[in-house]
Amino acid sequence: MNQTRRSRLVCAIAAFLALAVCASSAAAQGVTTASMTGVVKDAQGAVIPGASVVAVHDPSGTTYEAVTQADGRFFIQGMRVGGPYRVSASLPGFTTEVKNNLTLSLGVAQDVEFSLRVAAVAETITVVGQSDPVFSSSHTGAATAVLRSGRINDMARLSPQYSGSGNFAGQDNRFNNITIDGSYFNNSFGLAGQPGDRTGVAPISLEAIEQVQVSVAPFDVRQGNFVGAGVNTVTRSGTNNFVGSGYYRYRNDSYVGTEAAGQAVNPGTFKTTTAGEWLGGPIVQNKLFFFESFESQK
Repeated sequence: MNQTRRSRLVCAIAAFLALAVCASSAAAQGVTTASMTGVVKDAQGAVIPGASVVAVHDPSGTTYEAVTQADGRFFIQGMRVGGPYRVSASLPGFTTEVKNNLTLSLGVAQDVEFSLRVAAVAETITVVGQSDPVFSSSHTGAATAVLRSGRINDMARLSPQYSGSGNFAGQDNRFNNITIDGSYFNNSFGLAGQPGDRTGVAPISLEAIEQVQVSVAPFDVRQGNFVGAGVNTVTRSGTNNFVGSGYYRYRNDSYVGTEAAGQAVNPGTFKTTTAGEWLGGPIVQNKLFFFESFESQK
């Protein structure tokens, strides 16, 4: 009797998990990865079919592989956002070409071209990408972006279509569609167009975000259900190195000016504090990682 009950319980749990997986995949239809495409040619410009293309995400050791088709082109999907990546193209009888320091953007297919030469002797050509010093990741503060509220909107407002208050291309912010890791993250209650607006706090810490993509009228069929803008966000992942940070921010009415354009302004009395931390690292090198984030706002 107990064996029968146990079997029924196992079947019920399995059915519940199957339904949960189906519901999750149906609800999470957004874009959460990047991709890479390109063509491999020889020194004369002729395409090379059958060449092996290998992309390695240096921080995590994640490897992606593809083989060029008859037209010399290759396409790799489902790649981790960010970088740097090390990408190589090779074929017996040709030199191996390597491209370093490539960075992938969310929802964007990075185009990479290779030109292989006939190998007289063992030889490898390495190409190192150079980043723009103006947008160097080592810059901080106003050199990159001023994060005023600590919300996704601080990043989305850098889009040229942004017109203030979360509006894009003249559309009200209630017509936007916000996704985080492919799941819808909209304000279903309808009192405000952005999650967390009625509470005055950010629903997700910016420290936990890897990249933000803003799309207005995209051609990508994977993005839809909005007439304003699609604000697509992916969170960070751990790497082969333990990396973390802690922060504390304090602001009150004494930080606010009392005059603007010759007019007196009363900012009122307020005090806000934000404290948080994040940590990521490996569980199993090159295979399994973790990332956690905590933030408190008062």
